Amino acid sequence: MKVVFYKYQATGNDFVIIDNRLQHFDKENVKLVAKLCDRKFGVGADGLILLENDADSDFKMIYFNADGNLGSMCGNGSRCIIAFANHLGIIENKCSFQAYDGLHSGEILEELTENDFQVKVSMQNVNDIEVAQHVFLDTGSPHFVCFVDDVDEVDVIESGRAVRYNEKFKSEGTNVDFVTVSNNQLSIRTYERGVEDETLSCGTGVTASVIAAASKNLITTSGLVSVKSKGGDLKVYFEKEGDAFNNIFLEGAVQKVFSGTFNLANNKVDSSYA
Repeated sequence: MKVVFYKYQATGNDFVIIDNRLQHFDKENVKLVAKLCDRKFGVGADGLILLENDADSDFKMIYFNADGNLGSMCGNGSRCIIAFANHLGIIENKCSFQAYDGLHSGEILEELTENDFQVKVSMQNVNDIEVAQHVFLDTGSPHFVCFVDDVDEVDVIESGRAVRYNEKFKSEGTNVDFVTVSNNQLSIRTYERGVEDETLSCGTGVTASVIAAASKNLITTSGLVSVKSKGGDLKVYFEKEGDAFNNIFLEGAVQKVFSGTFNLANNKVDSSYA
């Protein structure tokens, strides 16, 4: 049996996306998901996303980490699946969808080319933030945010693994973000659990870093903040009310890279570029 897949990327955070409304893809097959995400023996991606039917919204998003295990919320992945839903004809510009952490809304703000989009997605409100020298919070996925003088000087893999596998976090894991703040703008690098490596961009990490910076009064406490990741620039909108952060949105570019088929019988990948 052949499975059709699509490759999307959002500021360098890349995903294999599959239309699973007919339930042809085996969600319990951890090895298959990991193989498809493998950059040497599969398609190659930071994660795999399934689009499925949902009774109360336009669609449901199921996200898997690159290691094949079920993941939590993925901000960049959610922006990609919005563009994918548009490609399938499920939505036009605006949508609502279910993800790991509940209901989200999304909007395609601009179609730049046939394969390039500007996409905005709502994130869950954040009320529980641990603020100390570093900041720990959950934006649909857990993030440990470290503010540093120069993000380019950080050994992200070594330092990220030290936090991700320490006694506090090693059972469930956490993503680790290294952030430099300058003139109300952020530069970020992220170590992602499940990928167990640095990724070019992380949507929930970008969101978490902006909220963390606002919690420590390193940036203005409402409005729009620009964030520079290794894969490109993103925007985060939010409102701060006391210690709570509401009306949070993540915006940035999305690109459909290519599509192809995966033969379940012989694990062969055939692809065609967009």
